[in-house]
Amino acid sequence: MFDVYRKEIDWAGRKLVLETGKIARQAHGAVMATYGGTTVLATVVAEKSPRPGLDFFPLTVNYQEKTFAAGKIPGGFFKREGRPSEKEVLVSRLIDRPIRPLFHESFRNETLVVVTVLAHDLENDPDILSLVATSAALTISGIPFLGPVGAARVGYIDGQYVINPTTDQTETGVLDLVVAGTVEGVLMVESEASELSEEIMLGAVMAGHKAFQPVIQAIVQLAEHCAKEPWALAEPKPEAVAVATRLKAEVRPALVEAFAETQKQARQAKLSAVKANAKKLFEGDEKALAAFGGQFGDLEAEVLRTAVLDTGRRIDGRDTKTVRPIVAEAGILPRAHGSALFTRGETQALVVTTLGTGQDEQIIDALDGEYREHFMLHYNFPPYSVGEVRRMGSPGRREIGHGKLAWRALRPVMPAKDKFPYTIRVVSEITESNGSSSMASVCGGALSLMDAGVPLTRPVAGIAMGLIKEGERYAVLSDILGDEDHLGDMDFKVAGTEKGITSLQMDIKITSITEEIMKVALGQAQEGRIHILGEMAKGLTGARESVSQNAPRITVITIPKDKIREVIGTGGKVIREITEQTGAKIDIEDDGTIKVAAVDAKAAQAAIDWIRGIVAEPEMNVIYTGKVVKVVEFGAFVNFLGARDGLVHISELAPRRVAKVGDVVKEGQAVKVKVLGVDDRGKVKLSMKVVDQETGEDLTEKLRAERDAYRAAEPRQGDPSSLPQPG
Repeated sequence: MFDVYRKEIDWAGRKLVLETGKIARQAHGAVMATYGGTTVLATVVAEKSPRPGLDFFPLTVNYQEKTFAAGKIPGGFFKREGRPSEKEVLVSRLIDRPIRPLFHESFRNETLVVVTVLAHDLENDPDILSLVATSAALTISGIPFLGPVGAARVGYIDGQYVINPTTDQTETGVLDLVVAGTVEGVLMVESEASELSEEIMLGAVMAGHKAFQPVIQAIVQLAEHCAKEPWALAEPKPEAVAVATRLKAEVRPALVEAFAETQKQARQAKLSAVKANAKKLFEGDEKALAAFGGQFGDLEAEVLRTAVLDTGRRIDGRDTKTVRPIVAEAGILPRAHGSALFTRGETQALVVTTLGTGQDEQIIDALDGEYREHFMLHYNFPPYSVGEVRRMGSPGRREIGHGKLAWRALRPVMPAKDKFPYTIRVVSEITESNGSSSMASVCGGALSLMDAGVPLTRPVAGIAMGLIKEGERYAVLSDILGDEDHLGDMDFKVAGTEKGITSLQMDIKITSITEEIMKVALGQAQEGRIHILGEMAKGLTGARESVSQNAPRITVITIPKDKIREVIGTGGKVIREITEQTGAKIDIEDDGTIKVAAVDAKAAQAAIDWIRGIVAEPEMNVIYTGKVVKVVEFGAFVNFLGARDGLVHISELAPRRVAKVGDVVKEGQAVKVKVLGVDDRGKVKLSMKVVDQETGEDLTEKLRAERDAYRAAEPRQGDPSSLPQPG
């Protein structure tokens, strides 16, 4: 019934299996891939013909995790998967980036890739397997895809590169790098690193490129047996050729002049005017107008690229290595815990840091289990930042991806949670944009964190590099503009400290780049990063000595684990009472660690004293202040140490004889008591009579001396002088 095709190889110590022909047979390409105990299904479907007038490639990639893959039921009220998680969005982007450049340039058919995680062994992250499965599905589909693509994860443990490390190995290593590419070269890199050198990072990229070559060969061998017939590509339309020829002859000089304008908005106005005038050349010719947009864009790219390669000068007048002017300011918002404004040329990020407590941590329900995140970075790109009018909504894939890139860049220098017990949220609002707002978020984020008093290991800066490549000629561009990103061949972002790289991300629009180009880009990026760090130091050189006065102060104390129940109380009664009366926030962990947070230091100290009173053990002969909670015939019960009560016997109420307990104390009365001991039932025996109720002075010795003096003054029993004398 099924014509099943299967390819199996040993890859980095585990078995990789690619299988097609049994599941999702109506898709144009479908491959089920298994690595270790993780299985994904990748499917691809494309429309048979493009929509009329479409001048771009409409590709959609959806990666989705099913909770049944890990033997779980979704949390929350609705017991089914809902909107994509951050992880699903990021992996969708991870798959999209290396495959998009490999579709034939004339292919405009709407294409949908869906990758579903069917099983997760909690050791092998599905992201690499999903990319491999997608590459295989596209390769066998017949769709004009110039692959296949391979991918691998690279770790760095004990000075050695590790291919496809497990989840535990990745967490303990100093590098988490994903690389994808073809046989010829690298297409995409995504990484987080602990201040590693350019040499180590380049070595990791090339180690990954070498490691996924067997995967590419396995996909090719699978396709040799089951690939569908290639789709026919539309022939270049003669009207498109005619439009291109006329534009080059009549419009190119005006484009060159427009690109000579160095200011972005003025340049865009001139380019718009050139485009509007050029479009008039083809009025009345519907076929020519349909081809106009694509051909005009191609001419724009050719003008910009040729100018850089021929002259070494860019559209804003800079050479290939110069970074735009930078202004770094910290502490610009009065009520924020930390804030910074980072401006680089026409790109600007307003970045704000807020410090919270453990109650503010983000709870994430992932396939591999629930966990809490205490460091968050959110990136927003409002339309006014580029002078546009468009609908605003929830964060899109680009905003989530850029925020995660900045998060990866900053996380390696963040203090350990036990050293700085705050929940930290950084928000980057892009207020202007003309090139790499994500790297501006990194720079502004570091300044904002330091302004909030977060003790970063070292400041972090980021820079975006570009590439113009024609044949054997190429130019690597530092600190690229928006037009250079759009019309260039590479977006290469490097973030790090003066010591090394913390994050590296690369996307290219050509089929691959070489090790030589990457080496040049990394070296040039290092120079730019050091320069930017120097400019940032003019605003702030390091973390402030203390957190903002507007931020909560967190004090960490430790109590015995067997006392946690007493601090919480029945149904949370005790801890709720503490927080309500003091105004402090209290987080209690299972190991007995307690974090007390309050903006007011007095409130925090009051809560700490209360907690310490609850967990403290009564000490012999120590005086405490307590409250009478119950009066009985034989004495009074006094609450004197947190929730602990003791008995003041009627004989210990006062130095004199007491006929009735109520004559001395009332319920609710504050009293001072001394611990006399603990009886065989664990009940604490207290005394009021040996404590001065005004000053709290211990009267034990004074009363003993008075008693001894009194006894010394009394006649001895049997002494004739003590007998009544006759009258």
